Amino acid sequence: MKPPVDPILIHFTENWGIHWYGLLIVGGVMLGALYAAWRANRSGDDPEHVWNALTVAVILGIIGARLYHVFSEPEGGMVGWSYYRQNPIEILYIWQGGLGIYGAIVGGLLGVVLYSWRAGLSPLRWLDYGAPGLVLGQAIGRWGNFINQELYGPPTDLHWGLVIDPMHRIMPYNDLTQYPPDTLFHPTFLYESLWCLLVFAALAFVADRFRGRLQEGDILLGYFIGYPLGRFFLEYLRPDAWMLGPIAAAQLFAIICVLAAAAILVVRHTVARAPTPASEGGSQTSATDSSDVGDTPAAEEQL
Repeated sequence: MKPPVDPILIHFTENWGIHWYGLLIVGGVMLGALYAAWRANRSGDDPEHVWNALTVAVILGIIGARLYHVFSEPEGGMVGWSYYRQNPIEILYIWQGGLGIYGAIVGGLLGVVLYSWRAGLSPLRWLDYGAPGLVLGQAIGRWGNFINQELYGPPTDLHWGLVIDPMHRIMPYNDLTQYPPDTLFHPTFLYESLWCLLVFAALAFVADRFRGRLQEGDILLGYFIGYPLGRFFLEYLRPDAWMLGPIAAAQLFAIICVLAAAAILVVRHTVARAPTPASEGGSQTSATDSSDVGDTPAAEEQL
């Protein structure tokens, strides 16, 4: 398997133009926003808020994604902080590549929160609308990595492996004596894209099927369990991963996200809702006292 097209869709010069990668990212963002707007409209909210928040979320998402990459230290000879601190002007050269998904997530979420705060909306409610759309956009955007011949794993004998041109290979796979031009590599981008589609389907199903039982923020928490869980295992197939000692940074972030989100879900749906003995006793007292005050609305609410 090899990209059938030039990474640049429309050339303005030999090496500058409209890239497939950017087009796919924009397409993923728009499709995800369409889903979020549909969910908002179905829930009785104004979908225009989705499009209004989108600009802020995209801008902060791009900034966050770039900063994550700039301050990382990828393996395999990839450019990271040790390079950018010597060449700070190139931090702005976003067209040369270098975006980190965790930074994009943080920036995008911050954008939605800021817009919701200014518009007097519930941030968790609107983040719930956007979470499935976010992971859907990730699934589409990953195909830009395929066209750019990046985000591939170690060599494989599987028939769906990728053929990577020598100029796009990282160390040590750029050693053609050991890894000849016809070497196949794991299509890590494809694995992540399929996982994202699965997470999208699960979140969309839960949001629709159990909407009467969900609390605001539950779908967002589901995203922080679903996507990082898959990313943790896929990181084992990333020879260019940013390592923090024996573990990849993305794996560490994934563990934190999954454990924290799962704990919050458990607490808010079990511990936080479980009646305490004191509250049960208070209810009985209120019920007894209600006989003296008559059938008031307050008494009915206690019952």
